[in-house]
Amino acid sequence: MSEQLKFIVEQLNREPFKKNFNLITFDSLEPMQLLQTLNDVLAEIDPKQAIDIREEMPEQTAKRMFTLLWMLKYKPPGGMSEVSSFRQGLVIGSKPVVHPILHWLLQRIPELKKRAYLARFLVKLEIPAEFLQDDIIAETFHQYEELVGGFKNIHKECEQLKSSGFSTAEIRRDIVAMEEEKDQLIKRVERLKKRVEAVSTHQRMLELARQLRVEKEREESLAHQKQEQKNQLFQAEQRLQRCQIQLKDLQQAAADEKPESLMKRLEEDIKFNSYMVSEKLPRELENMRKVVQYFQKVASEPALGQAELRELEDKIRETNTEINHLIEKRMMRNDPMDDKLSLFRQQAAIIVRKKETKVEELQEAREELAAVERELNMKSSQARERGGAELIRGDEFKRYVAKMRGKSSTYKKKRQEIAELKVEYGVLQRTQEILRERHTAGQQQLQSLEAQRGISGYSDTQEELERVSAIKSELDEMKGRTLDDMSEMVKKLNSVIAEKKSALSPLIKDLRALRQEHAELAPEFEQKKAQYDTCAAGLESNRSKLEQEVRMLREETAQEESRYHHINCMREIIESQMERAADQSKINQSMDLQVRRTALREKYIANTAEQESLGKGLRQQVKQVRENQEPNMRQMKMWKDLETLLECKKQCYLKAQSQAPIGHVIQDVGKDMLVL
Repeated sequence: MSEQLKFIVEQLNREPFKKNFNLITFDSLEPMQLLQTLNDVLAEIDPKQAIDIREEMPEQTAKRMFTLLWMLKYKPPGGMSEVSSFRQGLVIGSKPVVHPILHWLLQRIPELKKRAYLARFLVKLEIPAEFLQDDIIAETFHQYEELVGGFKNIHKECEQLKSSGFSTAEIRRDIVAMEEEKDQLIKRVERLKKRVEAVSTHQRMLELARQLRVEKEREESLAHQKQEQKNQLFQAEQRLQRCQIQLKDLQQAAADEKPESLMKRLEEDIKFNSYMVSEKLPRELENMRKVVQYFQKVASEPALGQAELRELEDKIRETNTEINHLIEKRMMRNDPMDDKLSLFRQQAAIIVRKKETKVEELQEAREELAAVERELNMKSSQARERGGAELIRGDEFKRYVAKMRGKSSTYKKKRQEIAELKVEYGVLQRTQEILRERHTAGQQQLQSLEAQRGISGYSDTQEELERVSAIKSELDEMKGRTLDDMSEMVKKLNSVIAEKKSALSPLIKDLRALRQEHAELAPEFEQKKAQYDTCAAGLESNRSKLEQEVRMLREETAQEESRYHHINCMREIIESQMERAADQSKINQSMDLQVRRTALREKYIANTAEQESLGKGLRQQVKQVRENQEPNMRQMKMWKDLETLLECKKQCYLKAQSQAPIGHVIQDVGKDMLVL
């Protein structure tokens, strides 16, 4: 139970719920708040459930939740026999009913979302047979069934395509990347081989490097073994400390307690263990054996195909539907007098179930108490070893909790600031990528313009000039050369630069004209682009509004259909009840005694008289038992005394027979004499 609560609280504190619960606050929720939490989880699965239960009647809330849980194929812990108690617990928000539902839902949210989505289209509408006599309604219903079948086939094909395999584009990209990486590695290996071959002792160096790698690996393994042994030693020391603390606690407990309390505790443990061994564990073992036999039976059967599985699923769905209908009918016409022992059986089942629940809770509480005590002892020993700090209690603990809450709020604020900075960093990164793409596009456009104007390679020539200038600067910085060599190099470079400038001067003039033309066309381009963006944004907003309206209309249609079916069901139930009441009224007004005997009133009167006579007989028996109790007890005591006396005589006789005779006995009337 504690693990179940921990799982529920952990899931509710995550996205998308963010309830900020802990075990104490969640366990102390009021029934209305607990039902609202359950409704929020159901709303995450089916958005149509997102309503405030305070604005809804409890019966309607329970019926809506029960319908959705039935659609999601939730099975109550007690099975179909406990449907009435399950409904009652759901209406009042009982924890033993709501907690298992939350645990089951939070474990399967993605699967249940898919099931709720499919149920909107696959749960067929129940139309009375008299309405289907109309040709238009019958034809529409036939078209509706065909559409449902088409939806099934399309959904199955979609799921098969999703699970068919990986994307070919991704595989191709991975193959290309791996081939490029392989080529790079081959080139690096070749370069390293060429470098190493120039060294005369490269074989010896390779052998030494291999030995060094082996020794390093050995050193790592030894360090790992050393760390493992340290950990094992630390764990052994901790176990020794815990055992010593437990021994000390047990000695103190044995010294302080009285024999009566020890005996009482031992008797309780014996009763608990006897129940576990004689009732609970054999029943669980039998259930596990049945499950194993079922699994073995399933494993021994041949594998089923998709068509057979679909047929079995359809049969199971139809059977479940029939069972639910029969249960509903039985609940509507439930007659407590049909079975005289039904009330007692139900009470016995409730008591047995409560007993099992309490035993499980006791076992879990004992395990949890033992774990907490072990953890407390370990923490106390660690605290004493590190500085003798004592446990925080009372007001100090409250101040510590308030301090931690302040730190938690500060941490949340800082985390929010970090998230905002990450978002800003992503925007800046995206801006950098856009600017880089624009730069690349500008370079490509510049190259295309150069090709159109017949000056291809101008930018490359400019880079060459920059490279030559860089070489010139490097040569100027170099030292150790003579002045003549430097002057000749300078003359050569100047002549080269002059030639390049004279060759590029007409191209530069054309480039200036092109830049001017680009500057004139750029504002017009930006204006057109802004118009396009504005138009696209308007169309996108209109489309989103239309989609929202369509979604709202569909939801309203679904709600009206559900309301229509609910009203029809209520009408049928009321009509059946009215017919039953009318039949009973006719039977009561009938003059025929044979017919009137079949009325419920006559049956109730007869059963009441029978029960009264039975109660009277039982009271008479109780009275007789009470009157004869004291004489019977005296008689039983006398018989016990007689039995004790006879046993004593028997023992004396056997003892006398075993001893040697020291005389003879003379028996007379009314007396016995021993003569030596």
